[in-house]
Amino acid sequence: MKLTLSPLQSFNLCNYLAEDLKNNKSRIVMSDNRDNDTLTSVDNSIGRLPDHLLIEIFIRVPVSEWAQIACVKKHWASLFLGESLWHAAITRTFPSASQAKRWPGPIPRGLSKRRFAALYVSKHIVALDDEIDEIVGHTYLFLKEQLELSTLPPPSGILHGTIIDQFISCGKSREVAHELASQIWLAVLDNLEENWHTFLVLKRLALEEDVFLPFPYSRSIKVQWRVFEKLFLDFRDCFGHADFYDVLGIAKNKFQPIPSAWLGY
Repeated sequence: MKLTLSPLQSFNLCNYLAEDLKNNKSRIVMSDNRDNDTLTSVDNSIGRLPDHLLIEIFIRVPVSEWAQIACVKKHWASLFLGESLWHAAITRTFPSASQAKRWPGPIPRGLSKRRFAALYVSKHIVALDDEIDEIVGHTYLFLKEQLELSTLPPPSGILHGTIIDQFISCGKSREVAHELASQIWLAVLDNLEENWHTFLVLKRLALEEDVFLPFPYSRSIKVQWRVFEKLFLDFRDCFGHADFYDVLGIAKNKFQPIPSAWLGY
């Protein structure tokens, strides 16, 4: 027999089961796969619901728990790989962006999962006076991936120019484009993983020769400062003797005076 619920009943059921899932998530995820009682409990509560109700339940659970939920059952994992869940998540979490138009420029919008990530970044990582700007999130993801995933990232001038071109093509003024690009660079630098690859990327950025570029394509002093700051404070132990003094010499030429903390005092 097919279960038919009114919209209000479905809404109340989804809220109730989402709360139940949050309360029991840790027990379900951490239990052994051979624990038939646990799996039976999952199946009896929400495991047999149709996909559209499962999606409505999952998007009511905090985003930080989605990865664990996807590990419970293969079918649940498949829902997180599809478009329907991410489109529903955008509609619920960012209703004003659910019908966002495409934009010109070198950085694409992507599918619903990518769009959700960009909107989440725009709201929680690159906050601009409580305004959610999807293209800001996409630009952040683009830059972070270029720095983290590329074996040999493009020069910072090319990455910076791509970001500037994207904002100008979307109607931003040159001043606004330069300021947004600087904020995105700072946010990405602050959220890179602390590993050997990041050290090599930062050192490469620090050793890049200064090339004159007209505004707004010129690199921000704030961004250059942050690169050296992270190298000397967060990655100091990664330097060899010669490398340290090479980078320190460049820092002294760019900034006067330099903080004593950069010297290890």
